[in-house]
Amino acid sequence: MSTPSGAIWGRAEQQDFRSRVRGCLLGGAIGDALGAGVATLTLEEIRAAHGAGAVADFVPAYGRRGAVTAATQLTLFTVDGLIRAQVRRDTGAWHPPTDVHRAHLRWAATQRDWGPDVRRKDNGWLAQEEWLYVRRDPTLSCLTGFGDEHMGTLDRPKNPTARDAGALVRSAPFGLLVGWEPQLVCQLAVECAAQTHGHPTAYLSAGAFAVIVHGLARGETLDAGVQRALALLAERPGHQPVTDALQQALGAVRQGIPGPGRIAVLGDGRAAEDALAVAVYCALVAEDIRHGLRLAVNHDGPSGATGALCGALLGALHGETALPPAWLAELEGRPTLLELADDFAMEMTQGPALHSPAATAPGWLIRYPRG
Repeated sequence: MSTPSGAIWGRAEQQDFRSRVRGCLLGGAIGDALGAGVATLTLEEIRAAHGAGAVADFVPAYGRRGAVTAATQLTLFTVDGLIRAQVRRDTGAWHPPTDVHRAHLRWAATQRDWGPDVRRKDNGWLAQEEWLYVRRDPTLSCLTGFGDEHMGTLDRPKNPTARDAGALVRSAPFGLLVGWEPQLVCQLAVECAAQTHGHPTAYLSAGAFAVIVHGLARGETLDAGVQRALALLAERPGHQPVTDALQQALGAVRQGIPGPGRIAVLGDGRAAEDALAVAVYCALVAEDIRHGLRLAVNHDGPSGATGALCGALLGALHGETALPPAWLAELEGRPTLLELADDFAMEMTQGPALHSPAATAPGWLIRYPRG
């Protein structure tokens, strides 16, 4: 595998990594879209609207099928920030939380501006994507956390009482930094989550999720990723609610046939640790991606969030070819997701061929400016 300094990857490794990156980002978006149309409904209301089998396919949201929410928007900008951090490293500057924060400020602009500001040469290509300039139910914590240029930190976090899943659902890309050690992945996810969500259970859930994705992206099992996350959480103050939620998810696997009743025991998904537990449980018991995602969205809680989390896990585990083609075909923003996924995979595996302190491919700097 690669290291932050850029070890050489074999062709098979590159192909596997790209498949897992695509799987993670597209899978998360599919889960997000599957739950988007029923995110505010109870299970009883979902069944009343869609039949006893509840949601089994995309239902209209925001005027179309396959629409994604702010969870996918923010995830895209997380990826953009991580690529920009790698590029800016050539200048001698190396502080990924700052680059991710700047990327999320560009997302915040999509929530208040009518469209891209073509005068901003430092925006890069993602912020020029007009389809992103819509508000798709972002959490208040995300809007206020990125409402000014001040960056929250672990010492002085934004929104210290916020414990919803708004930071958690944008944190899968940290786990795709497969050349990093798990504890560094966890730390980066935690620091970036604290920029909007200052409650320990919110930012530690983000760190745990990133570590689990990291294990999957490296080809490990889901159970192994959860166990590593539990070990790393144990070192951090305030971890107990997140630890308990993950252990409850593991225990639920052995308690009978999966269904909404098992999910209800794990919580309603409105707190970050509950959403994480629901997603991990659904991914662990999934017979395939369709089955796992249908479990993840048919419950009383925020179906878009739990669907996005479960989809990212299953996509990173199985790769892009396991994703349901019919859902991919209708997914909003699929070309952007694919383009960004491939850019991320190329940056992480072949970055030295794209840029260095001495020479840079000019097209790459237009896409990902150093500023």
